[in-house]
Amino acid sequence: MPKIVSSIIEVCIFKFEADRAQYLLLQRTMREKVYPGTWQFVTGSIEEGERANQSALRELLEETGLQPSAFWVVPYISSFYEHRSDTIHLCPMFAAQVRAGDQPVLSTEHDAYEWCDLEAARRRLVWPGQREGLRIVHEYIVRGEKAGEITQIL
Repeated sequence: MPKIVSSIIEVCIFKFEADRAQYLLLQRTMREKVYPGTWQFVTGSIEEGERANQSALRELLEETGLQPSAFWVVPYISSFYEHRSDTIHLCPMFAAQVRAGDQPVLSTEHDAYEWCDLEAARRRLVWPGQREGLRIVHEYIVRGEKAGEITQIL
């Protein structure tokens, strides 16, 4: 029987440039053992004793050097099955808004980044769960729906 764990977070970063939402995607280096070369959001592990939202803020800083001007719990849990360990992963998702003009300073985990509009970001993301998370961030947070108002934590 597969085990169920929640030890990973994802953070969708966005900013507004000329009143248009831009989403930050990071490309994993070819040296990475898991999914080298793929485009992704900030993704990382929850450390022992850490809350998921704390992990998300820490990983955001570690992987991009960016400080959020606003931060949300996204009303979505990404999930995937990892066959090697027979594990179902449940990944809380967060959204972070940064200021216009902000640019990331990448960690050694990534070797490229791109600010994309919604459709370009959708095309770059590999996993259906990431695409769905992006859709929810865009619809409920970026466009200012009620869910964005009540899930903002910073």
